[in-house]
Amino acid sequence: MSTSDYRGIADGLSRVREQMAAACARAGRAVEDVQLIAACKTFGADAVSEAVGSGQRVFGENYVQEAKAKWPGLKDRFPDTELHLIGPLQSNKAREAVALFDVIHSLDRRSLAKALSRQCESQERHPAMLVQVNTGVERQKSGVLPDEADDFIALCRDLYQLNVTGLMCIPPAGMPPEPHFDLLAKIAERNGLGALSMGMSSDYAAAIEHGATSVRVGSAIFGSRSYPATGQ
Repeated sequence: MSTSDYRGIADGLSRVREQMAAACARAGRAVEDVQLIAACKTFGADAVSEAVGSGQRVFGENYVQEAKAKWPGLKDRFPDTELHLIGPLQSNKAREAVALFDVIHSLDRRSLAKALSRQCESQERHPAMLVQVNTGVERQKSGVLPDEADDFIALCRDLYQLNVTGLMCIPPAGMPPEPHFDLLAKIAERNGLGALSMGMSSDYAAAIEHGATSVRVGSAIFGSRSYPATGQ
């Protein structure tokens, strides 16, 4: 990355923080009550280092393999950073996920809960877990259906003894996100969960106004992504 790219990251973080502060003010909330997760999928260690230099400490990755390649060295350099898994998680990656991440946002099925529980016990490590809710009931999207969320949360807590602290959602593209944020907040409230991971680059201000405790912002900070031809 060039020096100008680095300046772009610092500027992006500054703009996002200003907009978060404005959204908090509109909602009558304290800025420190909303965590900014810098979603750094496809961006390398240099980009993360620049964000750290601009005061950012919380980062989100979508893929276990990418995080495994990128983050051990970054954690050595920046031990006060916090790493979140914000993308889908395969059950066969549970061991690596528990070892790598401080928070896992994509707990969405019983087989994954079982695999994560086994790894938490064997590694004696208990990252915070967020249940992903498919608020739009979209067939192609991960997440527990809203009318099944209460039972799944209880299962994860009681049977699998997971450290469930909140919920996450990704509203349907092209639809107003606010009803989905409100639905997630209602599910969280009746289950006594305080963490709400909702809002991305296009809608994080609205998410804050509807109760988000963390927002996942990537392109507004790092710029447009270039995806490898082979994918992941």
